[in-house]
Amino acid sequence: MFIYSAQRAILIIVVLFSFINLKGQSTFTVSGYVKDGATGEFLPGANVFLGETMQGTNTNAYGFFSLTAKAGKYTLKSSYIGFTDFQQAIDLSKDLRINITIASKAIESKGVEIIEKKVEGNLSSTDMGRVEVSMETIKKLPAFFGEVDLVKIVQLLPGVKNAGEGNTGLYVRGGGPDQNLVLLDEAVVYNAAHLLGFFSVFNSDAVKTVDLHKGGMPTNYGGRLASVLDIGMKEGNNQRFNVNGGIGLISSRLTIQGPIKKDTSSFIISGRRTYIDALAAPFVKESSPTKGSGYYFYDLNTKFNYRISDKDRIFVSGYFGRDVFTFKSKDSGFNIRIPWGNATASARWNHLFSNKLFLNTSFIFSDYNFQSNVEQTAFKFSVFSGIRDYNLKSDFTWYAKPQHQVKFGLNYIYHRFTPNNVTGEIGGEAFDLGPPERLYAHEAALYLSDDYDITDKLRIHAGLRATYFQHIGPFTRYIKNEFGQKIDSTVYKRGEGIKAYPNIEPRILVRYTLNKKSSLKASFTQNYQYIHITSFANQSLPTDLWFPSTSLVKPQFGTQYSLGYYRNFKENAWETSVEAYYKTMENQIEYKDGTLPSNGVNDNLDYYLTFGKGKAYGIEFFVKKVFGKTSGWIGYTWSKTLRTFPELNGGKEFFARYDRRHDLSVVLTHELNKKWTFGAVFVYASGNLLWLPTSVYYFEGKPIINYGERNNFRLPAYHRLDLSATWTGRQDKKFKSSWNFSIYNVYSRLNPFFIYIQTTGSPQQGNLKSEARKVSLFPIIPSVTYNFNF
Repeated sequence: MFIYSAQRAILIIVVLFSFINLKGQSTFTVSGYVKDGATGEFLPGANVFLGETMQGTNTNAYGFFSLTAKAGKYTLKSSYIGFTDFQQAIDLSKDLRINITIASKAIESKGVEIIEKKVEGNLSSTDMGRVEVSMETIKKLPAFFGEVDLVKIVQLLPGVKNAGEGNTGLYVRGGGPDQNLVLLDEAVVYNAAHLLGFFSVFNSDAVKTVDLHKGGMPTNYGGRLASVLDIGMKEGNNQRFNVNGGIGLISSRLTIQGPIKKDTSSFIISGRRTYIDALAAPFVKESSPTKGSGYYFYDLNTKFNYRISDKDRIFVSGYFGRDVFTFKSKDSGFNIRIPWGNATASARWNHLFSNKLFLNTSFIFSDYNFQSNVEQTAFKFSVFSGIRDYNLKSDFTWYAKPQHQVKFGLNYIYHRFTPNNVTGEIGGEAFDLGPPERLYAHEAALYLSDDYDITDKLRIHAGLRATYFQHIGPFTRYIKNEFGQKIDSTVYKRGEGIKAYPNIEPRILVRYTLNKKSSLKASFTQNYQYIHITSFANQSLPTDLWFPSTSLVKPQFGTQYSLGYYRNFKENAWETSVEAYYKTMENQIEYKDGTLPSNGVNDNLDYYLTFGKGKAYGIEFFVKKVFGKTSGWIGYTWSKTLRTFPELNGGKEFFARYDRRHDLSVVLTHELNKKWTFGAVFVYASGNLLWLPTSVYYFEGKPIINYGERNNFRLPAYHRLDLSATWTGRQDKKFKSSWNFSIYNVYSRLNPFFIYIQTTGSPQQGNLKSEARKVSLFPIIPSVTYNFNF
């Protein structure tokens, strides 16, 4: 009923907007697309404006722009960092369609020359906590084991923390790893990590845009409390065939792209695989007890697009990636195989109803699953879990005029959850652990937002997002007595409603321009999150379980207040900002003390969860040099993150395990000449928190461990310096090459990964001794990667 009503409302709005006519006011519209002349790819975020009035806009995610002004003669201009400027005289006596093609050019030491460029978007927009990271910058920075990783670069931004050494988990402004919406061409990526978090699943050669929202989340996004990491794939070169790739120490990658029909259709295929298992295999003796053990990961990105007409375009993209860990023991006959990974697919249709009304409709599939298969002689044991989504969404943008832009749309997701399920057999005979458990849910949203310039100085983004979530059958709810024993059950049929949560999420963002160089911004946002991660670990792992809101598990609810001051220097070459935030979070989830991973098998997992609240606050400083021979940024964050659970820590408030007081990052690249480019990254952060025993005593010869207050020990501070040098080799029309040399952890700082307690002696002999031992992972690690393009 919700979706049907929403569809009717959307159709009525579309019809109304299609017939809106502003010509009586002698206004006309120029619209079109901005694209890269070399590849034919559309350029999102390009600046398009009228030189005489300085009224302008930015292209959307598909390179489309629309500008409305009074009738007259103007100079239409467009600029994009790293590209030549465009300008064309136009006579706006009627509606015009102009597609802009701009050419790439080298960024020189004086920066890109932009004539009469309007105020940079960081000052003029209402965006707060939004950062776009250039892929060109990412590729010039030091690489971990030769692998350029965009998520690790995002972790260097203020307000974003990682879980520890090498980990790609994101902890944004006090939020947990499940509170980040990670998108790849609009498809949700539920586990964005390879190798237990040391690499992300995103192949940099296939990625076009990286856009992070960590505060003031726009109304068209929802379903998470903390942030949105929106990653867009390349469309594929529609001008000529191109092959590029790289060969590193532990992995290689290859990308092939080209036109199917020039200027009309193109494709891209990009693959990556580690081969440390293949390289090590010849050196493992046949007599080795672990012969046949190994680990590898691979991923594949594909995309196809076709321009049906100037009003219609379609895009089809997909991702498939897997990690596979195997262990074999000849002596014991013990074998284990653990595969896990993501699969996504997106089919999108762009349509222009008019020169002011833009539509994107997407059909999306997302899947994540984890398996663990154990075998020893006649015994077999398997554990599997996962989540699968089917998603339909439509997003409209109405460009009323430069001072007035309206977005509205709807979204529907069908969720299928597979929590921990176990199968086993002995001697070919299966033992009964109950039927596989699956949980199902509907999630829907309808949103409307308006970006409106009230005056030349005051701009507001006001939006409302209506959300609806329903847990549905088939499902069996076990009824338990006060001792936790099953005494009865209620069975729900397929599709039968169990529990529904309708909610409203207001979003308000305000920008006030102080002068041409500075502005003030403030935001108030509320978000509901209906799906959750349940985890036993201190960091995000493949074994984490996604779980829906149920009659026992209420949706997480977050409210965030932000205030910021933004100032640019030297003709927008330098961008600076200071942002302060305060966030409250309701219905946070943890396992009850004493819960084991097996407790949810053949039972309702939500009986073993406990619920509390959290808060986070901090201040972020950001200085960024946008262009020139030397570019980069410095970010610093001071923050606190706290949790309160009535059933944990005696009901007293405690610091969250990812609370860190100080985070500093320095990121620099310098182009020495046409051959050499250097990069450097320095990070310093307060140590992570652990929950360690404070005392041990013995009763009847058995140790009784007292852990004290939760998260009671902070590791030593983490700091590290990475350096890189990129040598550009042959550069001509037919072939280009480069070498990237990187050093990770230059001064070999042994940062603690975790701490364990080692006990020696015995209480009977009076020589019992316990001490904490530190485990570190990575000393200094040099790497080299060869990159090619032809």
